[in-house]
Amino acid sequence: MHQTEARRILKDAPIMWRRINSIGVILDCNSTYAAKLGYAKSEIIGRPIFEHVPKESWTEMNESLQKWFETGEVSHRKITFKKQDGNTFPALLHAASLYDDEKNLIGSNTVIFDLTEMDDARIKQFQEFFQQAESRLDEIAKDYSSLDENEKSEYDGLKKMFDLLSSTDLKELKRSSTD
Repeated sequence: MHQTEARRILKDAPIMWRRINSIGVILDCNSTYAAKLGYAKSEIIGRPIFEHVPKESWTEMNESLQKWFETGEVSHRKITFKKQDGNTFPALLHAASLYDDEKNLIGSNTVIFDLTEMDDARIKQFQEFFQQAESRLDEIAKDYSSLDENEKSEYDGLKKMFDLLSSTDLKELKRSSTD
């Protein structure tokens, strides 16, 4: 799959990231997502998101999808994820919609925070990454008019996602991880 400059920001990012289509099939993910779940990226692409949550979390995942369809984004959605080895971990999901050039919904960018890893060092790493990503997106924005429609869609979707993430209180995520 062709990666735009905007999507390269996420390739080896410290956050778990995936892109899904409008029916919940995974179109892409980063190395962090694949490694955390214990799969090769090739085993993830083309699979439904429900394969990465235990059956007892399907209702929460379905409600998350419904909210996304209705509002165009999801934030602070607590969902249990399942690794390939069957172990699970609590996570918070944030998703922002992607649209084509005719404003049709084509999918979402989704970031998942593993709540078992939310310590001060991890929060600092996320904050630094968010700042770097925003800077890289600002650089891409300077050439926005020269981007093709796919690149504009990628940029717009990631900008929306990072705007959502920048409003996330990571210290609150840490507090919620102990609940």
